[in-house]
Amino acid sequence: MSDNMSKVESDREILQEAQAKGAGATLGAWVRLSGPGWLQSAITLGGGSLSGALFLGILGGYSLLWLQLVAIVCGVVMLSAISYVTLSTGERPFQQINTHINPVLGWGWLIATVAANMIFLMPQFALCYSALNKNMAPGLVGDDIRTKAIVSGVLLVAGGILVFMNSRPGLATKIFDILLKAMIAVIVICFFGVVVKLGLSGEAFSWSEVFSGFIPDLSAASEPTGKLAEIASQVEEPYQSFWTTRIVADQRAAMIGAAATAVGINMTFLLPYSMLARGWDKTFRGLARFDLSTGMAIPYILVTSCVVIASAAAFHGKVDPAFLSNSPEEMEKSPVYGGAQKMMAARVLINEDELQIPQKYLDEAKGEDGKTDKAKLAAVLLKEKYPPLMAGIANLPESEKRLAASLVKRSEFLLSQSLAPLLGDSISRWVFGIGVFGMGFSTIIILMMINGYAFSEMLNTKPNGAAHVLGCLLAGLSGASWFVVWDGPAKVWLAILVSSFAVLFLPIAYVTFFMMMNSKSILGEDRPKGISWLIWNVLMIFSVVGAIAAAYVSLSDKLTSPSNSFEQKALVLTVVVGYLILFVGGFFMKKGGSQELPLDSEPTESA
Repeated sequence: MSDNMSKVESDREILQEAQAKGAGATLGAWVRLSGPGWLQSAITLGGGSLSGALFLGILGGYSLLWLQLVAIVCGVVMLSAISYVTLSTGERPFQQINTHINPVLGWGWLIATVAANMIFLMPQFALCYSALNKNMAPGLVGDDIRTKAIVSGVLLVAGGILVFMNSRPGLATKIFDILLKAMIAVIVICFFGVVVKLGLSGEAFSWSEVFSGFIPDLSAASEPTGKLAEIASQVEEPYQSFWTTRIVADQRAAMIGAAATAVGINMTFLLPYSMLARGWDKTFRGLARFDLSTGMAIPYILVTSCVVIASAAAFHGKVDPAFLSNSPEEMEKSPVYGGAQKMMAARVLINEDELQIPQKYLDEAKGEDGKTDKAKLAAVLLKEKYPPLMAGIANLPESEKRLAASLVKRSEFLLSQSLAPLLGDSISRWVFGIGVFGMGFSTIIILMMINGYAFSEMLNTKPNGAAHVLGCLLAGLSGASWFVVWDGPAKVWLAILVSSFAVLFLPIAYVTFFMMMNSKSILGEDRPKGISWLIWNVLMIFSVVGAIAAAYVSLSDKLTSPSNSFEQKALVLTVVVGYLILFVGGFFMKKGGSQELPLDSEPTESA
């Protein structure tokens, strides 16, 4: 018997002995043996979670703290369902979905995972580079392409070494587990420490406001919330409608984005394979649910809540003195002016006739239909710094300037600068730099790892072989090319394509897991019964409905947004309609059987 199989048998004996002794001993055994949940935590605590939490705090203050809590709970429910199915059957989900549910769904699940891994690795590399360049080593790390290439290469090699360590049973895997948990612990400590410091200052926020923010309130999807609601109510019509429309649109997008980053499509792929790779089976089902709750959910809730609280305390409804100036020259010195000027120009252009705009500018801003395009006109006038427009922007009421500033998507690194008075400039930069770097680098490791599993499944080979290595390498190389691809014009198209596919696929994946949990042909006698069946289905239905609602709103916003071109909307619609047609047809193409290779002749200890 291999060392790894001996370890699995030893873990099984520990669990069985603990279960015989009672709940306390079982809990202790679960804490000791936890693992795959921490892998999930490493991927969910990435750049998307950070930027989503940051913008939630800026827009909604503390009133949207509940959102990520609800999202991660729904995610834990559905991940627990797929773990239950996997550990009950001991088979890989991809093969089961193709055989018993729908092969289009199985292949779509795999392809969406690979696409998400390879494209969204790019912003993780960019995040790590920015943490070094702006926070941790601003004098040592330059901003030229050569430096970006060197830093990205080092990150790729370091990530590859850790992925390799994880694939080797024994001491290497134990070291990997320790390093991964240490990175997550650093992330949690950094952001939690900032909030504690803010709370002890007694000036930044009140704990009663924070706790009330965890009470779900769906009104944020249709009306401004937090301080912005109060500020917007002070604005007269028709200007109030101008701002509330934008606030609600951004709030809805931020809510969907934050919910989507809680559990991504690639996370649903990682979990079952990481558990099978450890040799887990039915005995480990309770441990799997505990592992998800403690290893993934708790760190995620702590970190994202802390970022929301810190960003709300620093930015929600607040602006710098320069932005409030009535002087156009002084106002341009504000760090948020560049991000706010277009929307403020659009607001001033509501009274277009009062600006006495020269005909040459109006002609330059005509659209294909011959009419004046307000967005083009604003861009033309801003480029020319047309004095009446610039004066109109500078003389906007303070309330409207506060609303405009709150709609600016700020860099997460500005948050560390805002905390300098509390922590000191050097400490604040390092605290956030380490936390942000840890979020990006841990996600790089796990996304490379997932891609290895996906390529192994695609080619129906054992993990840790040539296909696995190829998948890890291709994902890493894709991410390391961020300074060429992600910073270029392809970024918008890549983000729209993958996010459209992912937001569509997540509810379909959830529906699939729901069907698998209720499938007699898959689970047999292990299908939940009685009160257990009722609890599982109530929780899963709630999660499925939430995912479907988020997908509907997200796709609707993409198809109606004036900022998306006709070609981009056509791409979204083609992806959605095309996949749904294939999805329906897939129910008539189920496999009659499965030629499945074992996950590994000698399963590795960790994923």
